[in-house]
Amino acid sequence: MKILAVSGYKPAEINIFKENDPRINIVKAAIQKRLIQFIEEGLEWVIISGQMGVELWTADIIFTLQEEYDIKLGVFPPFENQESRWPDPLKEKYEELKMLADFFKPIYKGDYKGVYQFKAKNMWLVDKSDASLILMDEEFPGSNRFLYSAAKEAGEAYPVYTITPADLDDIVEEIRMADPDYWQ
Repeated sequence: MKILAVSGYKPAEINIFKENDPRINIVKAAIQKRLIQFIEEGLEWVIISGQMGVELWTADIIFTLQEEYDIKLGVFPPFENQESRWPDPLKEKYEELKMLADFFKPIYKGDYKGVYQFKAKNMWLVDKSDASLILMDEEFPGSNRFLYSAAKEAGEAYPVYTITPADLDDIVEEIRMADPDYWQ
């Protein structure tokens, strides 16, 4: 696998409303653990659409991993100005993402025109990647269910990896056990 599409929940879908919420670190740790595994197996590119939440957090992880690994980030939003209605701190983060990404290109020119742009974005991400990694609880899917469905429709030759609530619980336990005070 050379190219991996990564997605997941938007912050509000998992009740995260502040950029300093400690649960973000748990999500990031779970994503980073999987990405390192894939990078060590030959992953070269991570592609995202740049939506807030899991995708922006993934970008943060990639920028950190680039200090140690040869991994690139491609950002392909469904249309230009996707961040126009976002809160200002996230707009700033998105602007930084556009500058730091190894490749950035909206799939459609111009602003939002219709829901078809999101569907096309999901199909495009699946078509241009070798596999997907999606943070998702199948019992409580959010907007990520659309990419998940597009990925599943690609057939058995297209692997769909997930990070589940159980995986997040494992990360919490790993973090707790790494604390020396835990063992006292």
